Amino acid sequence: MRVAMFSWEYPPKSVGGLAQHVYDLTNALSDLGVDVHLFTMGEPGLPDYERVNGVKVYRVNPYNVSSPDFTTWVTQLNVAMLEKAIPVFNELSDWNIIHGHDWLVAYAVRALKHAYRRPLIATIHATEYGRNQGLHNNLQRHISDVEWWLCYEAWQVICCSEYMKGEVKFVFQVPDDKLVIIPNGVDPANYIQKNNNISRNNYATPDEKIIFYVGRLVREKGVQVLLDAAPMILGRVPNAKFVIAGKGPYLKELQDQAKRMGIGNRVYFTGYVDDYTRNSLYSWSDVAVFPSLYEPFGIVALEAMAARTPVVVSDTGGLSEIVMHNIDGLKAYPGNPRSLADMILTILLNPGPAQQLQQNAYQKIKQRFNWQDIAAKTLDVYQKVWNEHRSSSWHVRQGRMFDRFSRVFGKYS
Repeated sequence: MRVAMFSWEYPPKSVGGLAQHVYDLTNALSDLGVDVHLFTMGEPGLPDYERVNGVKVYRVNPYNVSSPDFTTWVTQLNVAMLEKAIPVFNELSDWNIIHGHDWLVAYAVRALKHAYRRPLIATIHATEYGRNQGLHNNLQRHISDVEWWLCYEAWQVICCSEYMKGEVKFVFQVPDDKLVIIPNGVDPANYIQKNNNISRNNYATPDEKIIFYVGRLVREKGVQVLLDAAPMILGRVPNAKFVIAGKGPYLKELQDQAKRMGIGNRVYFTGYVDDYTRNSLYSWSDVAVFPSLYEPFGIVALEAMAARTPVVVSDTGGLSEIVMHNIDGLKAYPGNPRSLADMILTILLNPGPAQQLQQNAYQKIKQRFNWQDIAAKTLDVYQKVWNEHRSSSWHVRQGRMFDRFSRVFGKYS
């Protein structure tokens, strides 16, 4: 089976969890014998083409023309993706599936679907409606319209959780039989601490207990709720240290909040951290906290569980489906600093039960969130859609069209 996959993120370019998802999924599909061709965004210093664990990776750059806004830039990226993909599609005729991740590649995958008459599968990782708890301006409404359009054009829509399936049904009115749930996964081998020159002393003193958050710094991730909970935690555990890793547009507001609250000396904003630093911080942390207000899945929780760090999460979205309270982690009420503080304190003050939680969590991710099973479920969707496509009138018309072209152009060859 030959698949053309499109994602604007792919390592080493990583903005959110999408890059790691696509990396792990394509690798696992390749291991199953799928011929995966990935079209993604390039960066200076990266090759335009390379093979990564059997996956053919094509990188493109948007036009070097000024963009008045983000959506114009996205359109330019999609046209550049088409220019890269069309010669590849023409060279290799036996394509089975086009698979697009989120709205940022919608224009390219929709154009290729109709130009080459190949079925389109879309994975919706989040929605603009959900991220903003509604649509409040024309930009958000435009992005939501493109998301609806991608779902409409797709033969099948993959969601990562029951929560996300419900959101896609509600926001875009996608019929139930068009939706399939395949969760995200995690490879525990990616979260093993390796020898490096990073020292724990760079982030906390030996006697401090580390409360760790890693992720994008945007309002829906709820870091402001963690800061609101900090005084209650410090009242019981004065040597607690809050290490906040990541970057995003909400950083300045969070820094100002910590200063206003008088806890600036107990909070360390690290900025972006690489994988080695992230893994080290997981290994040093007493608890990893993900206090999201909106979370379609919550792959960061899986990462912490794979790193064998006890987790506290908000009881919302996909996080609710990952963590079983008091079995493999603890849940707090979303947006509730008191609840969040209570759960964090439960971990910090009870190291024995906390260790049992992280051991249960590690077993869970190996059994339920491994990429081999996820890739197999994805391949099942590919095969189902391809078989339906072959029996459809759309496929029959395509064959007749090619026959006519062969007869006409064969005269002149």
